[in-house]
Amino acid sequence: MDLRSKLTMVLAVTLVAGLPVATAAGDHAPYSAGNGLDLARSAAESWAEDATLVYIENDEDVNAAGLAIRWGYLFYSERQDEARGYTIRDGEILEASTLEFELEDPPPLARNWIDSGVALAAAEDKGGRKYRQEQNGHLSTMLLIRGAFYHKKPDLSTWTLLYISENAPALWVVVSAENGKVLKTWRG
Repeated sequence: MDLRSKLTMVLAVTLVAGLPVATAAGDHAPYSAGNGLDLARSAAESWAEDATLVYIENDEDVNAAGLAIRWGYLFYSERQDEARGYTIRDGEILEASTLEFELEDPPPLARNWIDSGVALAAAEDKGGRKYRQEQNGHLSTMLLIRGAFYHKKPDLSTWTLLYISENAPALWVVVSAENGKVLKTWRG
């Protein structure tokens, strides 16, 4: 199985089995994906000194500014050959758990990546807004990963945004996490 297939399988398993059940927003303050990174990284480095960030995903709905009240961060330790996820809300770790399936050397994310709000703005400008309006759709998922959805440059970290609607096939938008340019879109 090639790296792309492995990452896609990991993504699917993570989406289906690894995410906590969503809770009501209540009085929780939304924040960008980048604003939870320091806490998640600190926790991951306490778990494993060689922990590297390999994946970020919204764990709650993302608002129009690219903010969510909860984000999930996944780190990988080569020495331990394990991955550990952290769910952050209100500046606190809600959950820390080691994945119960193996990841085979997932590629680390680039150190410098655009934040969730910039990625969302780019996706909205290149079809997301139109899809939401015309199909009565909404943004379901924002994830930051390397090597899974843009095969022309497998070393590039990308934000992938998934818009869904009951009226139409989903819209996928892949945004370069390096410069905020939309790299590709597709339906299905």
